[in-house]
Amino acid sequence: FSKVYGPVFTVYFGLKPIVVLHGYEAVKEALIDHGEEFSGRGSFPVAEKVNKGLGILFSNGKKWKEIRRFSLMTLRNFGMGKRSIEDRVQEEARCLVEELRKTSALPCDPTFILGCAPCNVICSVVFHKRFDYKDQRFLNLMEKFNENLRLLSSPWIQVCNNFPVLIDYLPGSHNKVLKNFAYVKSYVLERIKEHQESLDVNNPRDFIDCFLIKMEQEKHNQQSEFTTENLIATVTDVFGAGTETTSTTLRFGLLLLLKYPEVTAKVQEEIERVVGRNRSPCMQDRSHMPYTDAVVHEIQRYIDLIPTNLPHAVTCDVKFRNYLIPKGTTIITSLTSVLHNDKEFPNPEMFDPGHFLDKSGNFKKSDYFMPFSTGKRMCVGEGLARMELFLFLTTILQNFNLKSQVDPKDIDITPIANAFGRVPPLYQLCFIPV
Repeated sequence: FSKVYGPVFTVYFGLKPIVVLHGYEAVKEALIDHGEEFSGRGSFPVAEKVNKGLGILFSNGKKWKEIRRFSLMTLRNFGMGKRSIEDRVQEEARCLVEELRKTSALPCDPTFILGCAPCNVICSVVFHKRFDYKDQRFLNLMEKFNENLRLLSSPWIQVCNNFPVLIDYLPGSHNKVLKNFAYVKSYVLERIKEHQESLDVNNPRDFIDCFLIKMEQEKHNQQSEFTTENLIATVTDVFGAGTETTSTTLRFGLLLLLKYPEVTAKVQEEIERVVGRNRSPCMQDRSHMPYTDAVVHEIQRYIDLIPTNLPHAVTCDVKFRNYLIPKGTTIITSLTSVLHNDKEFPNPEMFDPGHFLDKSGNFKKSDYFMPFSTGKRMCVGEGLARMELFLFLTTILQNFNLKSQVDPKDIDITPIANAFGRVPPLYQLCFIPV
């Protein structure tokens, strides 16, 4: 459509006009230069049924601003207990390596193990605890998130989102999504009650403690956004957004490393040179590892995890490039058109870490790198996610060689087509201890 109609055009979902922005210039102009006007969340009726406008992902206005600011501060602050988030990620990377050792170099599908690690990092940040990879409650939680990502990308949910009246009256998989979320929310509520009983205002252990302290500070404010309902919704959002996305990126990343063994070898050589064998990789290493940094960026650019972003909406009538967009109109920003721009990234359909390296082999930043979106609604967990991807991938490659079950040339890296997110095909590999 953009080839015919240019970078700004309208499509209809059901009876609703939706404005699509295509290409770096249009996306940047809207989300950065007109950030405030484009900072609304477009409608996603199935999700609204779950959180009723609370939380961080699907809220709007003052409610969204306050919860977002608080969440950013708390995640950034590292002031959660005595340990920094980086410590927690490193600990989890070590546990991940131990778990991979147990596969005894036999072929395995890495989906489950790679899901546990990011999920545990979120558990550590939110609940102040990590789970054993065999823990039944933990497995149930992961199963619910897994199933929901799959269902939210199904055709039926797209129909429900466009004709929301169906949600209340018809049977179908949307009810399963709602049931899964109800399970997660009841689990979160149990944890919140435990936290309330053992809360020490001077020593917050995790995200829930920080939120409870804020609730206490604002208890006389009738208009306060810091309520138990909002805490449940926010924690559920942080979980849903922070678990599946990172684990899918890791899984897709390992598949690409299997397909391009020459890339993997160069990363391992750099790890060997900079980190060695006797300590865990840390974030300080990244500035000395331009090739590895480029590979992590290229994985995210290439897989294009959330191709059309989450829907935005304009918060007022906006004049944009000679068009008048009425308040409340849903806006879809094509992240694919930015990440796969052929001027910025020659041969964008090729996996090539050189997209992020200059002539001398130094890491090269790009404004077009926006897998986390950009502007006022960019991903709150971006810092955490980037840390996890770097530390998990380097720690895995420090400890294991990856062995494919098929000839690398024959590895299929086409995603199992998906609407909301792109999911890699199932595959098996062997983790051979170094």
